[in-house]
Amino acid sequence: MRAFEEFKAANDARLKAIENKRGDVLLAEKVDRIDRALNEQKSLIERAALSGRRPGMSPDPAQSEHKSAWNAYLRRGDLAALAQFEAKALSVVGDPTPGGADGGYVAPPELDRMIETRLRQVSPMREIATVRTTGANVFKKPISVSQAGAGWVAETAARAQTASPTLALLEFPAAELYANLAATQTLLDDSFVNLEEWIASEVEEAFAGKERAAFVNGDGSDEPRGFLDYDMVAEASHVWGKIGYITTGADGGFGTTPVDKLIDLIYAPKTQFRQNARFTMNRKTVSAVRKLKDADDRYIWEPNDAGGSTLLGYPITEIEDMPDIATDAFPIAFGDFARGYLIVDRAGVRVLRDPYSAKPYVLFYVTKRVGGGVQNFDAIKALKFGDS
Repeated sequence: MRAFEEFKAANDARLKAIENKRGDVLLAEKVDRIDRALNEQKSLIERAALSGRRPGMSPDPAQSEHKSAWNAYLRRGDLAALAQFEAKALSVVGDPTPGGADGGYVAPPELDRMIETRLRQVSPMREIATVRTTGANVFKKPISVSQAGAGWVAETAARAQTASPTLALLEFPAAELYANLAATQTLLDDSFVNLEEWIASEVEEAFAGKERAAFVNGDGSDEPRGFLDYDMVAEASHVWGKIGYITTGADGGFGTTPVDKLIDLIYAPKTQFRQNARFTMNRKTVSAVRKLKDADDRYIWEPNDAGGSTLLGYPITEIEDMPDIATDAFPIAFGDFARGYLIVDRAGVRVLRDPYSAKPYVLFYVTKRVGGGVQNFDAIKALKFGDS
């Protein structure tokens, strides 16, 4: 910009000199020099932009070999190249037969990341919760339930032994999520079709729908455990291992002071959990909340510049699997879900190619292991539409 301003000043002076019929050779050379410098800067910027958009070249020949072998397996069922690669990589080769012990071959990391990225875009809980990737079937996390004891003491006074912190071990087993895709041989023969992109797009909605329901209401049996499946207890009697709730005071309704109850829900979590807290509810509940007003006849729901909305200053995440407003239901939850809920992804996506079971279609049996559960019971609170 400085060069361009200098260019404009010099060029204006040059034009003025030409108008006065007193051409200045030095001034013309200065304009040409600045003009060349601007062109060089523009070329550098364009080259940098093009370089940023250019697909990255893998420096690891093994990755390119794996991707080539994987593509041959998907399109033609070529097991030799893939088995040879996995043998060289000293990894365990899955049983390629339908119903095999390992359920197919492990896909390259690119496909795993592609599926996770798509799920993050369509699964609200993945956006607000903590997501961890593990290589084990069970993710174990030690939690300090109570703090170590402490006390004031004089310089020469005796030190009594303080209480030790209480630790709890939380376990998050990864359950298997699967989808069975069908493709024609024509699709597989088309070299312009990106099969990894196709697989990721096909499993996106199937996986996301199952995950959304499990992260909210899952019972933990062969699926993640949802935060509303844990024991619910009145906030005044809240203990570790249960989710505390505030009541509206009316069966199936907000009661006579709905705004006050929402404020009570906001201040149910401790201070450290309110900074990044948010509301979660489905769109029907959002519609009901949007009509609420405070004592000054002002709506408590407000849109924000990011295209979302806030309720009493806190953002709202719409999750369709949250329950509707009904007697003794928990349609609204509030808290810091990043600290309260943990999603565990087991690294790797397995794909089994089956050209026999549904001729003339080729089936792709895709499996991924996912777990989840509450990791901090102080971080999430719920609003119960009941009087007790």
